[in-house]
Amino acid sequence: MTYLDEILAWKREEVASAIRKIPLTEVRAAAESMPPPRDFGAVLVRRGEQPALIAEIKRASPSCGDILPQADPTSLARIYVREGAAALSVLTDSRFFKGDIAHLRAVREACPETPVLRKDFIVHPYQVYEARAAGADAVLLIIAALEPAAAADLLALATELRMTALVEVHQEAELEQALGLGARLIGVNHRDLRTLRIDRDISARLRPLIPSGIRTVAESGLRTPQDVRAMGALGYDAVLIGEALMEAGLAQEGVNLDAVARRVRSMAGTEGVCS
Repeated sequence: MTYLDEILAWKREEVASAIRKIPLTEVRAAAESMPPPRDFGAVLVRRGEQPALIAEIKRASPSCGDILPQADPTSLARIYVREGAAALSVLTDSRFFKGDIAHLRAVREACPETPVLRKDFIVHPYQVYEARAAGADAVLLIIAALEPAAAADLLALATELRMTALVEVHQEAELEQALGLGARLIGVNHRDLRTLRIDRDISARLRPLIPSGIRTVAESGLRTPQDVRAMGALGYDAVLIGEALMEAGLAQEGVNLDAVARRVRSMAGTEGVCS
């Protein structure tokens, strides 16, 4: 069993449990009563070789264990936005990432004008409705985690709710499938979710295969401002960064929010810019 298989098996159990607690009809009604979502893709605008920053709240991960498990999502979100992040990403998986859908609700309330992505392993329509009901403007759809029919249905549902779908790929065949589905925002993940290995050559290989007019996001393994600008030079509109931002906050006592702020500025290219 791969890492991805293990995560997906748990995710199906988690969704089934959630549906037993709050029925699908109730979550759907809550989602459909929400005001229109913010346009997540519209804020992902590259400035020269400086991609827009999607800053992620990521307390832990299967690849590196605990990162900053004590971090307060709302404090981080406010700093991310203040220091130049164009959009936010919130991990909502509890078992592997120490996230929660409540974190997304709190971030939405703390940063009402900033587009927010629900980052999770979406395998069921319930999770899309749940994301919108919690205030998410976008959801992540991972091609490697979904059968083709399920990917098409979830993308259609996100579109129906006027949400943005960040469709994630890791190889040429997955990119071909995403384009065939009509994805308008494609994330290229350097990390193979089956092995958790990073391959930074993936972004260079796949970017020329993505047609103009489709926005692009480079994900995983980006740790320095130079890494970020390299993605911009390849033509990526945005980067999604979590670990490198969260790790900056590590301190012997509590969380060093000043260090997080400095790291965000360096990744967003806003150092020396008055706000």
